Amino acid sequence: MAHRTFITARQRRLGAELRRMREHAGFAIQEAADLMGVTRSHITNMELARFGVSEDRLRALAANYTCADGAYVDALVTMAAERKPGWWEDYRGILPAGALDLAELEHCASALQVVQIMHVPGLLQTEEYARAVLREAVPTRSPAELRRTLAHRLRRREILDRDASPGCAFLIHEAALRMRFGDQHVLRAQLAALLEASERKNITVRVIPFEAGGFHIAGLTVTYASGAVPQLDTVQLDTAHKALFLEAETQLENHRAILQRTEEAALPAGDSRDFIRSIAHHM
Repeated sequence: MAHRTFITARQRRLGAELRRMREHAGFAIQEAADLMGVTRSHITNMELARFGVSEDRLRALAANYTCADGAYVDALVTMAAERKPGWWEDYRGILPAGALDLAELEHCASALQVVQIMHVPGLLQTEEYARAVLREAVPTRSPAELRRTLAHRLRRREILDRDASPGCAFLIHEAALRMRFGDQHVLRAQLAALLEASERKNITVRVIPFEAGGFHIAGLTVTYASGAVPQLDTVQLDTAHKALFLEAETQLENHRAILQRTEEAALPAGDSRDFIRSIAHHM
């Protein structure tokens, strides 16, 4: 079987889950290989996502490892069957791999919870506001790079319009509502678009006011993507240099607790809309 030319974060996650399943069962790589009648390198390559795994082989692995969680195994089978490239692959080699992995994460999530401190979340940005945000990048993007990055960001918003759109909860700090990206007209239009989005059934927008004080993730942008089962949840963090994807059980538990505390600092949805209207009115 030919090795993959590149490996996405989701493919790596599937391989990591196969390794966790084996280790949880107490099998060494060679023992797993002997049970499957394959080489040791074959098991290693599957766990490193160097090549894919069929449904039959995945279910055989789960049976050998005596994994009794049927929903978890079914979710892994669904991941393994995802062979058709997503639209984000059009940007492979053009944009950083982390940007593509984020688009795939959002596309495959059953629900999203996003905390944004300094600007409106990317999924809710208008074109002009997004352009103003992207222009602040260091080093400065060329016109062609800006067009490609902007097109990718706007395409990500399509998940909000799907028939089976994930439920999306956005916790937005007051700083993001007041930070001026673009001129006053750009910000006013963005706030209007944010209010419009907040009325949709699949979107909840809540504001964290300055009065709420400090909280644990005040310096980070966080996306918590729910998988088909809780074991497949993922946390994505923005950093100055790249996107980080966290999946360890302890990391997930900690971020669930952090997000719950952040929610407690946020205004209710109705009060948040009034808050946004007030900011727009006094601009």
